[in-house]
This record gives sequence, structure tokens and C-alpha cells, in this order.
Amino acid sequence: MGVLRKGRKHFARALGRGTIGWLGRAMLAVLAKTWRIEHVGRESFVSAKEEGPGCFFSLWHGRMIVALPMFAHKGWHVLVSASGDGDISEKLLEANGYSVIRGSSSRGGARALRQMLKVLDQGAVLFITPDGPRGPMHSMNPGLAFMAKATGRSVVPLGLAINRAWHASSWDHFTIPKPFARICFVYGEAVSVAREANHEEQGAATELVRERTLQAEREGFARLGCDPDWLESPTKEQGESA
Repeated sequence: MGVLRKGRKHFARALGRGTIGWLGRAMLAVLAKTWRIEHVGRESFVSAKEEGPGCFFSLWHGRMIVALPMFAHKGWHVLVSASGDGDISEKLLEANGYSVIRGSSSRGGARALRQMLKVLDQGAVLFITPDGPRGPMHSMNPGLAFMAKATGRSVVPLGLAINRAWHASSWDHFTIPKPFARICFVYGEAVSVAREANHEEQGAATELVRERTLQAEREGFARLGCDPDWLESPTKEQGESA
């Protein structure tokens, strides 16, 4: 009986991973069609991508759903953790036309770095959520600066501001824009990390990406005429402290 229960459990998980991709894609596509989008500072991204070739996009973990339909089916890549939660994210990302690279600083890091180098050499855009998958909110994993140094590619901080949204009670204040929400995508000035950068310089680059991402969101919310939504989050101190 124990084997049977275990088998049913694995089957349910597999079924869930298989359905979340197409179901999530359909629901998100309908919702996203109602959103009103504004892009600010896109020239920063265009310049970084051309100089690369390819570049990193850095955005907060809680903004993933907001960005996902906006860049769908462009052949872009996303770094996803090798955890069980990453399995679910992978299905939804692939259903929206993204290619997924699995790995993190603790699991599969070397293999993931080789894959990143390969796709960046082909001019790819690679999304990173530096505060994921565990947080805390608006923290910065130093692995991003290391990857920028190792690949020689710039990091473009992407801030997302939304005037009307639902927020989960999770650590990342996970954001789902409501129907007809106004959304501002703000592209911050790109950050480069020299190949000869030492530990302290990598740390400074990490903090610079963090502050430029927060500043991009502040600018976006100001354009929308409202305060940043993370000021009302239980972890607002983590987002504000520098």
C-alpha cells in the first residue's frame, strides 16, 4: 500500500507539472491582453545587447509573472533553480516560448555557466532573478556579478511598476497585475563587471545592480502616480535598506 500511495503521489505531481504550462499560459494570455504597458529607457537594453553579444536581464523574483507574457516567444532564456519549484516554473516558461537553463550557485552551477556562455555567444538574452528562489525580498545573490564577470556580459536592471495588482503573502510579495492595470517597464543603466574584478569590486557591482533595480521601480511608480508596492510589504525594510 505504501508503494501504491507513493506512486499516486508521483503521478499527481507529474500531472500537475504537465497541466500548469498550458493552463497558466492560457489564463495569463487573456489577462495580459488587458494590461496597458509603457516602456522607459529601452535604449539601455538595446545598447547592452548589441555590445555583448547578448546580455543579462535582472528582475525581482516577485515580478516574474508580470514580465513573462511581455517577452514571450522571442527565443530568450531564463536561469531556473534546480529545485522542485523550478520544475513548475520550467513548464510555464517553456509554454511561453522561453528556453530554460537549470542550475544555481549550489546545484549545477558549472554546467549552467557553460550553457549560459553558449547561448550568450549566440546573442541571447538571459533572465536572472537575483533574490530567488529563497529570498529575502530584494536581496542580491552574488552569483549574478560572478556570472557577469565570467561571461563578460552586462547586466540590465529591469524594474517593473504596477498600479493595480494582487500580491501573494509569500516572501517575494509575488505580483499579479489586475485586469486593465497600468504597467511601467523601466530599463536601468547596464552594469558591467571587469574580468579582472576582485571580490570587493564584484560586491560593489552586486550592490549597484540592486540599487539600480530599485531606482528603476521607483521611477516607474512615480510615472504611474503611486508609491512602490513594496513599501507596504512586510519585508519593506529589506527593499529599502542599502
